[in-house]
Amino acid sequence: MRLEVILPEGHESILVQPHDQGKRLSEILRHENIPLNARCGEKGLCNACQVEIAKDGTFETVKGCQFVLEGFETLTVRIPQNSLLAYEPEVQEDYRINVPVAHDPLCGNEGLGVAVDIGTTTVVVQLVDQATGKILSRASAFNRQMHLGDDVLTRINQCSTDDSMTAQFQKAIIDETINPLVDKACEEAGVSIDEIKGYSIAGNTTMLHLAAGVNPKPLGYHPFEPVFIDHVSLKASDMGLLPPSAQVHLLPGAGGYVGADLTGGVFASGLVYDDGPCLLVDVGTNGEIIYKHGDTLLGCATAAGPAFEGSGLTCGTRAGLGAISHITFDTDPFQATYELIQAERYARPLGICGSAYVDILAEGRRKGFLTATGRWDTDSCPSLSDNLTSYGEYGRALRIAYGQGQREIVVADPDVASLLQAKAAIAAGILILMKRTGVQPADIKTLYLAGGFGMHLDLQSAIDCGLLPGFRVEQIQLVGNTSLAGAFLSLLDKGVLEELRRIGKEMEVVELNLDPDFEETYIDQLCLP
Repeated sequence: MRLEVILPEGHESILVQPHDQGKRLSEILRHENIPLNARCGEKGLCNACQVEIAKDGTFETVKGCQFVLEGFETLTVRIPQNSLLAYEPEVQEDYRINVPVAHDPLCGNEGLGVAVDIGTTTVVVQLVDQATGKILSRASAFNRQMHLGDDVLTRINQCSTDDSMTAQFQKAIIDETINPLVDKACEEAGVSIDEIKGYSIAGNTTMLHLAAGVNPKPLGYHPFEPVFIDHVSLKASDMGLLPPSAQVHLLPGAGGYVGADLTGGVFASGLVYDDGPCLLVDVGTNGEIIYKHGDTLLGCATAAGPAFEGSGLTCGTRAGLGAISHITFDTDPFQATYELIQAERYARPLGICGSAYVDILAEGRRKGFLTATGRWDTDSCPSLSDNLTSYGEYGRALRIAYGQGQREIVVADPDVASLLQAKAAIAAGILILMKRTGVQPADIKTLYLAGGFGMHLDLQSAIDCGLLPGFRVEQIQLVGNTSLAGAFLSLLDKGVLEELRRIGKEMEVVELNLDPDFEETYIDQLCLP
């Protein structure tokens, strides 16, 4: 069997061996180094790996992770850009540090150190001269664990049912992600990888378990107790990092779902020294929230799901090049005006990313074409009808643009429902933590907004759609990738490690599902303000 693959930038011809027939298309392509964006772990639960196959002279859309190669002599497959795992991410590498920076390096005063932020979706490394504290270079990429499972829970569940997956996830993060990034950073800085003396690694608790080769299975069931949560010191050879002689420090967290990425953020943002009331909010695959008021330090993670990263949405995509990042609307006549990430490289959009979805919710409510419950309102905006199309049994979809191959870029009724659920989970988490000390949004001194998603949000849209309910723009301070900031500060000053441990031990981790007011608060926040 011959597989003719039409890619956005070229064409490949693959000879499929007889013993490979009967395998899924995604598996064949992965072995040919053309991995599909199988965000659900190849379970067929999302549409991220959709491809077009030639059938009876026309192209038919199928899910690459479910389509079996059987009964064909020659098969032509057309793969759109956003169905490839390899499309370029927009990674947040910058951060704001609100604490004094000392210089007492964690791994000695000589050679190089590497600060690493392992995110569920993306990974960033910084190469640092330990003698001067100067950042020599940076490199970032998608976390290669993505093609095995899109989110934290999927990865935990896979390890729970098959212990061998733990080693596969470790290989994906160490061999296929961090080591190549470190090699790239060293090449850019003109230094040898053998000069690296140590690593400081931050990330959520699951990511650190998988990087260390430890099965995170206990995080999948109550009481969600991690195998380790304190600082762990290893040799690079124990994990497969390069060079083998380097020291590795996995930073301490606070709990199963409030990890070292959050303790680092609490320190780097200065929240730990702020009497408050103040908040640190990181909106990602999991919405993580830290609240401080006097001596009270509370943390929680909300099950927001990956909707704000585009997963499970009809035309959703991560914040990669060519994605729609912001949208505004005119209503007379109805028209969408959008911005693309690096528009100069893409004539048509690949899909819609999270920051644009927030705009859609806020603008829809402001301009009157979305009701409080997220329904399209043609009575208030008659010209909306021209852009609404049928979405089969799932209702209607709003056409935003035309993408590659004149594919309609739409927002469907189920998409709006998923987005309302995601924003309600985060909003309810914020409100429940503040309620513990009788504080309202207007009383918050500073809301530190962390993460790449926060850096690209239109803040007024985030407020207007209820993601940040009842706040004002002037209360919000963007602090960027505070997880990376925590890793960097730990590398520069070994005293930071003890501060992170203290933060983790003093923080009370709140399980929102056990709070008697959470369900009612969550339901209230499902509506648009």
